Amino acid sequence: MTLALPGKMLFIHCPLMKTTKSIIVAAVVLAAGLLHSQAQSDVTTITNVVTVLQTNVVTVTNVVTVPPPAAPVVDAIPKYPWESSITAGLTLTRGNSHTLLYSATFLTTKKTPDNEYSIGADGAYGSQDSVDNVNNYGGFAQWNHLFSERLYSYVRGDARRDLIADVDYRFNIGPGAGYYLIKQTNTTFAVEAGAGYQYQHLGGNYDSFMTVRGAERFEHKFNDRARLWQNAEILPQVDKLDNYIVNFEIGIDTSITKSFGLRTYVDDSYASQPAAGREKNDFKLVSALIYKF
Repeated sequence: MTLALPGKMLFIHCPLMKTTKSIIVAAVVLAAGLLHSQAQSDVTTITNVVTVLQTNVVTVTNVVTVPPPAAPVVDAIPKYPWESSITAGLTLTRGNSHTLLYSATFLTTKKTPDNEYSIGADGAYGSQDSVDNVNNYGGFAQWNHLFSERLYSYVRGDARRDLIADVDYRFNIGPGAGYYLIKQTNTTFAVEAGAGYQYQHLGGNYDSFMTVRGAERFEHKFNDRARLWQNAEILPQVDKLDNYIVNFEIGIDTSITKSFGLRTYVDDSYASQPAAGREKNDFKLVSALIYKF
């Protein structure tokens, strides 16, 4: 300790001051140690740090793809439709003569590689001065079964009623065979021969007998709009050959549109033994409108 007096400085030695100094030094050393110890305890060392990333990867094997329901499979079977036609004709006169004549026909056919079908019907009515001079109608059906491209067998039936010729009814039915002498895209010509049975009520008398039949059919297409056809048949009685019937037809079709056209044809029927007082030959020339479907 130092004391200052007027004009002098006085140093006084004191044991307490030495002790206090030692205490202060020791406190400083202790504080430094504590600070060092505290610093060491706050340090944390982490080793072997592992970062784990989890990815949910799914692998699918044997994948089966189910397609949508498929459309129904239609068999590629060739279609052979029925080809049909209706014709209608009308002739009317007034003045010095009063005549009326109308006619109608229906025909449908179907052809496949193995079979051919034909069904037809026709009718005609006419009058002159209010007196009937034409009144007939009938029909036929024929089925051909082909054994080869040209050879076939057939079964045919037809019926006819003609009040002017005094034929109440006449039926024919029978089998036969046919052959295509010409069978091309636009031209066909076939001949037929067979047997049959005829039953009729002619001139008030019933009669029935066996017949033979010979026939031919011809058709030629000039193009898509014009067609010529011709048919003929003869049916003689087996045990009386001078009793026979001949039917003949020839005509031409011309198309106006796909469905409509014109038909002109000649229809002739000859009976060698007609009813008493009747003519042997009936002839018709018809011009008509045709509808195809």
